[in-house]
Amino acid sequence: MIEVERVSENAIVRFVRPEIRNPLSVAVLIGLSNALDSLAEDPGVSRIVFTGVGDVFASGADLREIDLLTPEAAADFALKGQSLMARIADSRRETIAAVNGFCLGGALDLALACKRRIASPHAVFSHPGAGLGIVTGWGGTQRLPRLVGQANALEMFLTAQHITAETALRIGLVEALAANPLTLALET
Repeated sequence: MIEVERVSENAIVRFVRPEIRNPLSVAVLIGLSNALDSLAEDPGVSRIVFTGVGDVFASGADLREIDLLTPEAAADFALKGQSLMARIADSRRETIAAVNGFCLGGALDLALACKRRIASPHAVFSHPGAGLGIVTGWGGTQRLPRLVGQANALEMFLTAQHITAETALRIGLVEALAANPLTLALET
């Protein structure tokens, strides 16, 4: 589930299922696509900020849904995610991921699609696919190495280990740390 809030020329897109770590389910992908359609037609929006609630940005694709996919449906799901991330990356508006906590898998792909990333000092980043026997299909394999370098990206992809916000800042995954990343995103 997502909520969209307008604050001046900013649109805040919030992931709001923290009890299950804000998965990017099929319903959420559809909601994001619809929100992007509406925001694209609003000339008063100059910035789109993605964030979560509590200590969770988002956990990526809903693994319960992935378990039920046929090979054909899995390919369609990957293409929908890729298309959505490409729309975010290609947006004429400034896009910012205000990462307030866990940012895992497909959520990291979403953050990578944004033009800027700001994180809470307590944020945690990971591409856990190697540990799950899957590979991200939403563009992260292309965007992460461009942003943090091949060695750092390979380490993240192959170990599936969590990295801290401080490490994310050091390797260039995020541009700043802030106690309230959403506030900083709206100020800059």
